[in-house]
Amino acid sequence: MTCSPETTVEDVLGKLIERGFNFVHPRDDRGEIITVVGVRAHGNVVDVVRLDGEDDVLAMRMPGEEPDILAPASVLWQRAGAMTTVVDDLLGLGDDDYAEPVRTESRGCWVPGGFGRAKWLAATA
Repeated sequence: MTCSPETTVEDVLGKLIERGFNFVHPRDDRGEIITVVGVRAHGNVVDVVRLDGEDDVLAMRMPGEEPDILAPASVLWQRAGAMTTVVDDLLGLGDDDYAEPVRTESRGCWVPGGFGRAKWLAATA
């Protein structure tokens, strides 16, 4: 699933959606969209792609228990640069690449919050 140099933002977003990414749109105090962030939780990792511009994209894979996916303290894999290159690298990762062994004490899921935010909801059972 590679992107050509002529690939549009819409094409890239479509490929990310096909792979299971959900999108949030963090906003400033006035309600203006700051960036577009795609999130895909799978296994015990979370993939995040932040699109600030066609030449300003950041993609990361982080542990699933990371409390702040927009400013993570721990990152397992990361790329920054042009949209097509970064998204190709991210989509080229296998689901288990850089994954850590499953730790049963940290179970839960990301849930959408208000205003394009998401938060980690720990499982209670």
